[in-house]
Amino acid sequence: MYDLLLVISGLSFITAMIPESVDLKAVNEFSQNSMVGYLGIEFIEVGKDYLKARMPVNVKTIQPYGLLHGGASVVLAETLGSKASDLILSEDQFPVGIEINANHIKSVRSGYVYGTATPVHLGRRTHVWSVEIKDEEDNMICVSRLTVAVVDKK
Repeated sequence: MYDLLLVISGLSFITAMIPESVDLKAVNEFSQNSMVGYLGIEFIEVGKDYLKARMPVNVKTIQPYGLLHGGASVVLAETLGSKASDLILSEDQFPVGIEINANHIKSVRSGYVYGTATPVHLGRRTHVWSVEIKDEEDNMICVSRLTVAVVDKK
C-alpha cells in the first residue's frame, strides 16, 4: 500500500507509510510457529515509518561463550525489515530477503535487545531497511541493512 509518489527534478520516489491500524497481537500470533516464535521475538511498537521488536538474550539466542549470537541479531534484523515491508505491500505481494549485512558493535549477556527498522529505500521491486539493535540501556549492539525483494503472489 503506497501512500505517496513524489516527483523531484524528474526522479520518482515512492514513499509508504505503515498503517496505524496494524494489530501487533495478530502480527505476533502469525509468527509463533516459525523461527521468530522459537527465538521469542515479539513485535512491540509500530509507527508510520518504523517497526520495533524485542528479543530475549537467553539460551536460545546466545553462543557458547554466553554472549548474544550474531546470527540471532541477524534473525531479528531480517524479521523486522521483512515484516515492515509486508505491512506496506498490497495483499498480492510478499517480501523476501535477498541481502543482509550486520556490524556487531557491542556484546550483551542477558535481558532483551530491541530492534528498530526504518526505511532507506522503498521501490516497486526492492525495499532497503536500516535496523538498529540496542540493549536495555540504549547501547548500540548491532547495525544492519536488509534488502528485500518484492514478489508477486501467483
